[in-house]
Amino acid sequence: MKRQISYFLTGLFFLSLLIFPVKLLAAPYFEGKVITLILGYPPGGGYDRTARILAKHLPKHIPGNPTMVVQYMPGATSMVAANFTYDQVKPDGLTISMLGRNLAFGQLLKVSGIKFDLTKFSWIGSPTAISNVLVIREDLPYKTIFDLMKSEKQIFLGGVSPVEINTQLALILNKFLGINIKVAEYRGGADIWLAIERKEIDGVCDAYDSVQIRIDRGQVRPLLRTRISQPGIENLPINEDLTTDPIGKKVMAMHGIVGGVGRFLVAPPKTPDDVMKILRDALAKVVNEDSEFKEDAKKIRLPLTYVSSEKCLEIMNFLFNQPEEIVKEFSKYVKF
Repeated sequence: MKRQISYFLTGLFFLSLLIFPVKLLAAPYFEGKVITLILGYPPGGGYDRTARILAKHLPKHIPGNPTMVVQYMPGATSMVAANFTYDQVKPDGLTISMLGRNLAFGQLLKVSGIKFDLTKFSWIGSPTAISNVLVIREDLPYKTIFDLMKSEKQIFLGGVSPVEINTQLALILNKFLGINIKVAEYRGGADIWLAIERKEIDGVCDAYDSVQIRIDRGQVRPLLRTRISQPGIENLPINEDLTTDPIGKKVMAMHGIVGGVGRFLVAPPKTPDDVMKILRDALAKVVNEDSEFKEDAKKIRLPLTYVSSEKCLEIMNFLFNQPEEIVKEFSKYVKF
C-alpha cells in the first residue's frame, strides 16, 4: 500500500510540473558572478571605448546576467595581457581579454617575450573589424590615390613608431606603390593631428573609425584603404589591388587581413565548450541584435562588424601558414 501511495505522489509531482512549470533547479553558470574583461591597452582610445560599451551591454545577453568590469593591463601593444591570459588565467570563462590585432605579427616574426600561441586561445570573436586608410589634408591637390602615385613630390605622414600598424602601412605603400612617403614620428595621435592642422605634415595612415570624424568635417580626404571594408569606404581603392608585384600583393594582404579580427576577444586555452558557447552567442547577439548597444557604438563612432570565432581563426591560420620566404620579405616592413 505504501508503495502505491509513493507511486501516486510521484505521479502527482511530475504532473504538477507539466501544469505549473517551475524554474530549473540549476542556476545559470554566470549567475551572481563577475566577469573581468582584461584590456591590453591604457584608458582612452578605440580599444578602451569598445571595451567599456561591451562591459555595459554584453552581460544582458549572458544567462544569469553577471557583472562585467574592465581591468587595464597595458604593455607591449597588449603582449603583457596576452601572456597573462594564456598561462595564468583560470579557464572558467570569468576572465576574458581584448587584445591587439598586431599581436599576430609578433607571433609570426617569432618575437622574444611572446609566450602564447594565438591559435590555441579560446576565441570568442570580435565586435568590429578595422580597416586602415590613408588620409591627406583636404587642401592638398591630390584628389585620388592615382594622383598621388603619379606625383614625385615627397609627402610627410605622421607615425608613432615602427611597431605601429599605421607606420608600417606607410612604409609598405612607399615600397610597393612607389609613393614618395616620409614618416615623421610623434609621441601619439594627438600630436599627429595637431601637426596636420598646422600643415607641418600632409596626412596619416590610421584606422577608419579613428579618422572618420575628421573626414566628415572636411579636414582630411581618404585616398586608399586596406582589404577590410567598412561602411563609408567601400568604394575606396584597395592597396593590394594597385600593385602588380606579387610579393607586394602578398605583403599587403598579410598586413591588411589582421584588420578582420579587429579588437578581438579571447578566453584562456581549454575553456570549456559550453561556457565558450554562452560567450560566443552573447557577443553575436549584442552586436547583431542589441539596439541600445548599437546606439552607444554610434555615439563613439564605432563601426560594428560581428566577426565569429571561426573567422578569426581562419585569419590567423592564413597569416601563420605563409611560406618562409614571404615571411622574410614581410619582416622588412613590419616590426613588433
